[in-house]
Amino acid sequence: MSFEQLELSSVALPDGAVITYVREGAGVPLIMIHGVLGDYRSWAPQWEAFTKHYDCLSISCRFSYPNGNTMEAPDHSAEADGHDIAAFMDALGIDKAILVASSYGAFAAMTMLGNHPGRVLAVAAVEPPMMKYAEMFEDTGAVAAAFREATVVPSRAAFERGEDDLGAVLLTGGIRNIAPGDIPEPMMERRRQNIMAGRRVALSSDEFPLVDPQALAACKTPVLLMTGAKTAPIFTAIITGIERVMPQARFEVIDGVGHSVAQEKAEVFNPMVLEFLQAAI
Repeated sequence: MSFEQLELSSVALPDGAVITYVREGAGVPLIMIHGVLGDYRSWAPQWEAFTKHYDCLSISCRFSYPNGNTMEAPDHSAEADGHDIAAFMDALGIDKAILVASSYGAFAAMTMLGNHPGRVLAVAAVEPPMMKYAEMFEDTGAVAAAFREATVVPSRAAFERGEDDLGAVLLTGGIRNIAPGDIPEPMMERRRQNIMAGRRVALSSDEFPLVDPQALAACKTPVLLMTGAKTAPIFTAIITGIERVMPQARFEVIDGVGHSVAQEKAEVFNPMVLEFLQAAI
């Protein structure tokens, strides 16, 4: 069965939010978590390879397609997404799981190491936008400030004006390190379906919460963090900060790609993560 033919399932969380997902495979549960303007479909390039080895669940986070959740969430963040993932696991009777995640989903996975450490078997994550890990060090702080000025502030202002499409374009351009006018239209078509998620994050009271450095420093869970060699400077700065706090994790730079490592370099990402998990679990 192809990824497009998979049957959609959903669960309701305690607060009534609906989480949509697809599931296939057998064995240890492995939850795939997408970025802020993505959804469960983001993991199509991984599906065939990973379902041969694990019980895979690719989820759409709270405000992503096709969930349709519209509740107010002025404090929505990656930390809230992490709590949702724990509640999602509870709803399906999953005690512990592997987390494979990208971008804002990777951020959510990292928050689980601090808030729900007993639920995580391993994390394989691409470029979590943990801004405070760039801001906390003098030599990377200027990079974080520049990213806020060039991307975070203008995209938030666009969402505040109700110009959601512009907000999504500015956010996408900053994350992917490309000029807004150079963003391919097919990419934006998919992202427009997830504008609610982008809006909730951009207008949050704290879209970049601090993951407890002491929790990461003490973490014994196997963690693989990946970044693209051609990524935006902000992600290089963030990964540098995380590596200083969490030297026990494994860090890999993937050649020939920017932020979208899993989607654009699946031929490198898939075997690297599967090898890591085989050794870790």
